[in-house]
Amino acid sequence: MGRIAGRFARVEPPRRAARLVLGLLADLPRKNCWTIAEWAGETTPDGMQHLLGRAKWDADQVRDDVCGYVVEHLHDDGAVLVVDETGDVKKGTGTVGVQRQYTGTAGRIENSHAVYLVYAGKRGHVAVDRELYVPHSWTSDPDRCRAAGLAEETTFATKPELATRMVARFLDAGHQAAWVAGDEVYGGNPMLRTALEERGAGYVLAVACSHEVTTGAGKFRADILAKKVPKRAWQKLSAGAGAKGHRVYNWAVIDLPDPRPGSRQLLIRRNRSTGELAYYRRYSPASVPLTVLVRVAGSRWRVEEFFQSGKGLAALDEHQVRRYTSWSRWVTLAMLAHAFLTAVRAVLEGRGTFGRLLEDRRH
Repeated sequence: MGRIAGRFARVEPPRRAARLVLGLLADLPRKNCWTIAEWAGETTPDGMQHLLGRAKWDADQVRDDVCGYVVEHLHDDGAVLVVDETGDVKKGTGTVGVQRQYTGTAGRIENSHAVYLVYAGKRGHVAVDRELYVPHSWTSDPDRCRAAGLAEETTFATKPELATRMVARFLDAGHQAAWVAGDEVYGGNPMLRTALEERGAGYVLAVACSHEVTTGAGKFRADILAKKVPKRAWQKLSAGAGAKGHRVYNWAVIDLPDPRPGSRQLLIRRNRSTGELAYYRRYSPASVPLTVLVRVAGSRWRVEEFFQSGKGLAALDEHQVRRYTSWSRWVTLAMLAHAFLTAVRAVLEGRGTFGRLLEDRRH
């Protein structure tokens, strides 16, 4: 909390922010301004609501502090930046950005989406940036945007465009990450891929089976190319450990010739039990072994683990706010709380303490 104290104009807001963050980490059945204020010994939620809505501080500056804290404590030369969106289960029509849309994390149609950038390394994975997805139904209605606290210059941006902004911010701040990973929403967007290549950022991005790529023999759909891969070209490799052990698949790559510098391939994953296929576009400034590409592709699942722990442990999605300022402040402080937990765990695991704590708890 001392790291972000200078982002506040007065003395009281950072103190209340500290109480709110501790409340986010507390064992409360529900976490909002009412329950956290009561837990902190405050008689009303007014102070917490003031902190989120009207107090003078910049959530984007705190976001940058959180990013620096994460890189400092989880630094990994092979780190992967994972982009993905998650839905918050919100009702009504007044909350900023709400619109009925499918969210995989909720498994149904819900109505509020945000795109997150997750730093995934050997020592942990945690969000370092966030962007609210504001649908066309909002950006085409200036009065509605103003009522929800959005800036007058707010324009519609696709989720890949939001991802591009966040990766650019991360790199422009001087931080390093070897790779970017994401699902089909991002892999199927040529502008995002081009932006990453122009910055020399490697990527392994999922694409649909209908995605077309150009090979030396012409232009083909990904699923058509997969049928041409000879049996000897498939390699059995693990995409990383999961809840039930290593996620082992068969993998193959097809070179994609291109006059521009860099190495480009279509990466194909085959389920060893069902035969189901998944496809990825991949780029790097120089050639890398298939084992590295498989590791990066497997890192994409780390974002789901962040969403689960971020919501379950730090109340990332429990905000009961309507305006953009309050949303950005709540999720930023929740990211800070989750980053703290992740950093502490990394330190304890480095000392060999974490396993002993778990063993003591079991006993």
